[in-house]
Formats: sequence, C-alpha cells, structure tokens
Amino acid sequence: MSYLQSSYPLIAKRAIAKQTYDFTIHCPEIAIQSRAGQFVHIRVPGHTLRRPISICGIDAAKGNIRIVFEVRGSGTDEMAKFNVGDQVDILGPLGNGFTLLGSDKKALVVGGGIGVPPMVEVAKHYGENATAVIGFRSASAVILEEDFAAMGCDVRLCTDDGTRGHKGFVTDMVRQRLSEGAADIIYACGPTPMLKSVAEVAKEYGVRCQVSLEERMGCGIGACLVCACKIAAEKGEAMKHVCKDGPVFEAETVIFDK
Repeated sequence: MSYLQSSYPLIAKRAIAKQTYDFTIHCPEIAIQSRAGQFVHIRVPGHTLRRPISICGIDAAKGNIRIVFEVRGSGTDEMAKFNVGDQVDILGPLGNGFTLLGSDKKALVVGGGIGVPPMVEVAKHYGENATAVIGFRSASAVILEEDFAAMGCDVRLCTDDGTRGHKGFVTDMVRQRLSEGAADIIYACGPTPMLKSVAEVAKEYGVRCQVSLEERMGCGIGACLVCACKIAAEKGEAMKHVCKDGPVFEAETVIFDK
C-alpha cells in the first residue's frame, strides 16, 4: 500500500446540510493516486488520533480531492472550523477501493447518510448507467443528490420520515430497481444494518455486491487492532483490518453478525 503524508491547502469549503461540510483540498500527489472507495486520515489540532474521511471526489488533472463529512464529535467539530487557505495535514490515500467494471455496465450505488459521499466517485465512472439509491433521516439531511443527477444517474431518494422521496429503507428501492432489470454490480456504504440488508437483496437477485465498512480507526494503516472485522475464510472466520484490508470487501465474505 502506497500512501503519502503532508500538509495541503484547503481551497474550497461550504456547508451543504446541518453540520455537514464539503471540502476541496489541493493535494496533487494524493489525488493522482486516489481511487473510488479509498479514504484519507486527517490530523486535527488538539487530538491524538487522526480522523478517517472517505474520498468523495477525485480530480487528478487539477490535483484536488473532495471530502464530505458530518460533525459527529469533537474531532470533526474541530475540522469544521478549518477555513480556505488553511493547511490540512493528510495521510493518504488509504485502504482498498471499489472494483470498477467497464463504464457500460449497469451499476447500483447505494448510500446511507454519511455513507453517500464515497458513492459519488463510483457513480461518475458509470454515469447514466448508474442508479443511485441514497437514504437519509429526513429532507434536511439530504446531500449530494444534485451531484448524482448531474452525472446522468437515475437517482432514487429515500428518507426515514418520508419528508423527501420514498418513505422507508434504501433496500426497498434496491429491490424495486432490480425487479425492473438486471444489474452487473452493487456498491454500498452506510450503517452496518443497511449493508447487511443490501447484501441479502444482492444475494437474492444473484448480483455481485461490494460494501465499504465503517469502523472506528486508530492508525489507519493496519498497525493497531481497532478496526477489526470478521470475514469468511476457508477455515471458518478470519479477522481483517478495515483500514488496510478494506474498507471495501465483497459483501458475500462479510460476517455482519457480531
């Protein structure tokens, strides 16, 4: 695994929902190596551990990456205080990304909440051949819908309370889409219960599925044991590191019941 560590300028910042921020960072060396599904580890002043943030967009030509994150604790709260022109200490790109098929293949990208951002770069690869199924708590939490639409994706929006789009789970829309026609692959990122349900639907329809797992991390490079997860192996189960071996795994290999 090849990764870099340095400080890079924050060149764009905007709030896109309550406590949710969209950053563009100019880091040419990292951008050119980054792949859909990887993440970066960001140093936050006053905190020992870095914060892992999924890569939302990659512009290798301009040397930029885009990250979208939600304030969930003191670390991300401090990150939200970064301003344009500040230097951001980044370690990355880290982890193994998604396997992208030919852009003419039919793909479903499924995101729940803050699991939606890493789906943007995947959807960009497939364009109008992608169906984006994105789920949020309510209308006020919806992010990045316009990004998927701008790429020509078939966007299917779900909210828990029904204030926007379909009222219910993303799996309802995944099932509906698969009932309409075949798909070559499903990509998913979000809460574990969501990933488990999407994996079950994919298995039911016989569609390959890759999931990006969300786990607390320490080092981000596989040296500590914080982000261990269970993966099916030839002889029962094996423990893998989400940061180094993942975060992307074939859904059929993940043991979701802990």
